[in-house]
Amino acid sequence: MSQDGPNFEKSVLIPVVAQDESSGDVLMLAYMNQEAYDETLQTGRVCYYSRSRKKLWRKGEESGNVQELKSIYYDCDADTLLVKVNQIGGAACHEGYKSCFFRKIDPATRKVEVVGERVFDPAEVYRK
Repeated sequence: MSQDGPNFEKSVLIPVVAQDESSGDVLMLAYMNQEAYDETLQTGRVCYYSRSRKKLWRKGEESGNVQELKSIYYDCDADTLLVKVNQIGGAACHEGYKSCFFRKIDPATRKVEVVGERVFDPAEVYRK
């Protein structure tokens, strides 16, 4: 059976891995529903579904750090997406880092090391 994209009947929310197109860095993991997926394809700007806020999350709507869609892939089970993006503003993480994966765990000692540098100060960007 041929599938023409992700299968939202299988799961209403599907995981999305965002990857920087030029560097290959994994930036973040988020989720999309059908509406977020359709908006992403229509606008060329990545839109997710926020599980905590229970609404569409237009990446960068507060910070200005939007993600321009460069390409989109789905896996063999049609239940996970990979979006390759141009990350505007240099940071995908709401904590101000380029990638949400800025903490590295040493498997032997279980110690955590911060391996990224902050691109922006979240307190300045997300004043509420």
